[in-house]
Amino acid sequence: MAKVQFMATGRRKKSVARVRLVPGDGKVIINKRDMDTYFGLETLKIIVNQPLVLTGTKDKYDVVVNVHGGGFTGQAGAIRHGISRALIKSDENLRGALKRAGFLTRDPRMKERKKYGLKKARRAPQFSKR
Repeated sequence: MAKVQFMATGRRKKSVARVRLVPGDGKVIINKRDMDTYFGLETLKIIVNQPLVLTGTKDKYDVVVNVHGGGFTGQAGAIRHGISRALIKSDENLRGALKRAGFLTRDPRMKERKKYGLKKARRAPQFSKR
């Protein structure tokens, strides 16, 4: 018997999250670890749960995520994007609420490239008269 599952991909900065929604009781597994052990900051856990709380499907699905690239904040954003996309596959009626909250929009902001003559993208070497 095939299990019903909804798959989607979320991205943010350099992070890519492959998300699977499986019918369950609301567990979030990230890279084979519980969300509480994967993310130390409470704000990142809130970001990940936002689409589930908004649509009222927190206790309806287990979320299984493979995420790589970037830092923790970018990964949390990528997971949120992936969960939102997967929720739409499960129920098309959730699209309006997720769209209004801005969870379906891929955040286009990226790291600015380093320029020659500078230490970072905009950071110039320290000025000295002598």
